[in-house]
Amino acid sequence: MSARGSGWATAWTTAPQRPGDGFVPNWSQERRAEVTLRQTVRVSIGGDALRIRLTHRYGTAPLRVAGLTVAACAGGAGVKPDTVRVATVDGSPTFTVPAGQDMATDHVPFPVAAFDQVTVTLYLAEPSGPLTYHAQALATAYRAAGEHLADGDGAAFTEESLSSYCLGGIEAAGAPGDGIVVFGDSLTDGTGSTPDTDRRFPDLLARRLAAVGRPHAVLNQGIGGNRVTVDSDRLGERATARFPHDVLALSGVGTVLVLAGINDIAISELAEDSPFPVLAPYTPVSAEQVVAGHRELIRQARGAGIRAVGATLLPMRGSAFSTPRSEIKRGEINAWIRDSGEYDAVVDLGRAMGHALDPVHDSGDHLHLSDAGYRALAEAVDLSALWPISRAFGDFSGRGAGIIVARDVSSRLR
Repeated sequence: MSARGSGWATAWTTAPQRPGDGFVPNWSQERRAEVTLRQTVRVSIGGDALRIRLTHRYGTAPLRVAGLTVAACAGGAGVKPDTVRVATVDGSPTFTVPAGQDMATDHVPFPVAAFDQVTVTLYLAEPSGPLTYHAQALATAYRAAGEHLADGDGAAFTEESLSSYCLGGIEAAGAPGDGIVVFGDSLTDGTGSTPDTDRRFPDLLARRLAAVGRPHAVLNQGIGGNRVTVDSDRLGERATARFPHDVLALSGVGTVLVLAGINDIAISELAEDSPFPVLAPYTPVSAEQVVAGHRELIRQARGAGIRAVGATLLPMRGSAFSTPRSEIKRGEINAWIRDSGEYDAVVDLGRAMGHALDPVHDSGDHLHLSDAGYRALAEAVDLSALWPISRAFGDFSGRGAGIIVARDVSSRLR
C-alpha cells in the first residue's frame, strides 16, 4: 500500500540495491568496524522536521547503528557545527535495523527549505556489512575511521565513494504532498551528468516545477542498468518487482513517471562474451514483454491511487546497443506508450529528443545524456502532465486519457 496520507512527505530518496561490484568501485561488500559514513543529499521540498529512513533491505545480519546525526552541509565533508542534531529511534541514539528491513528514525526538529543540502552521518561501531547501497549516487560519500558524528570540518573523512550506503530516504513534516516519483534506469539515475552538481533529470524537473510556482517533491528511483522484466544481482530487481518498495511505499506520492525499458531491449543484443559483464544476464526480451511489464506497473500504481504517466524511450542510435532489431523493438514500445491510451498521460520524450541524440545532449556514448541533455529532457516535459488532470480529461482510475505532452528539444539538423 502507498504511504500517502501519513502526515509525512518524502523529500529525497534513492533506490536500494544488493551489495556487489557495480559500474564503479564501492564499499558495499566490506565489513568494517568503528567507521563513520557521511553523506549529503539535496531535498526537493521543505518541511518543519525530518525523519531519516535507513535501508537494510539486502542485509544478511542486523545493522547496529551506534549513532546518527543530521546537519546542514558546509561543503565537502564539512557540516555547520551549530546545526548538528542527533537522530533517534524510539528515543534511543543507538538502535538496530533488522536484516531485510528499512527503519525510519523519530522526528528530528530540523527545518529545511526546498533544495537545501542535508548531511547525514552514521557511526557503525561493530563490524558491518554487506551494506545495502545505491551504486551510482553521483554524489560523494565520505568515510572516516572512528567516531566523527559531530565533526564540523570533515578533516577526518579521508576516503571517498560515489555510491551511497544504508540511506534510503528523507521525509519532511509539514511538506506538500502529491510528490512525483521518476522511476526507471540510468537515464533517471543520471549517468553522464557531473557528480556533486544535482543535474540529473529529476533534480532539474523539480527546479522547473518550483520556478513556475508548482513545487513538488521529485523523487529519483532510477537504477543504472535496471530492466522492466529481468532481475539482476548487480542492477536491481526487475521494475515490476521493486515497484511496491520503491514507489508505493513512499510517503506523500501522487504521480509516478515511468521511463523504463531501454535496457530490456538493449541488453538483449549482447552475447555471453560481452565486454560489459556487469550487465549480465543477457536475457532476450521482446517488445511485447516490455509492454506487459508497463501494464503491470500501471495496474500497481492505480491500485494504490497513484497516477501513472508514461515516457517514451529515448534514442540510442549510434550506441553499442543499437541494432536493427533493438531499434524495431524501441519503435514498437514507443508506439504502444504513445497510442494505446493506457497511461493517464504520456510525455513523448523519445520524439522530443529526436532520432539520435544531439551532440550537445550526448555524454559521449550516444545513449546517456550530458548535463545539457538532462536539462533539455526536463525542459521537454509539459508540466501539466505531472499533476492530476482527470477532472478535465477522464477518470485516471480506469483507462488512461492518453494525453501526449512534450516539447521538441532536438536539433533539426542531423
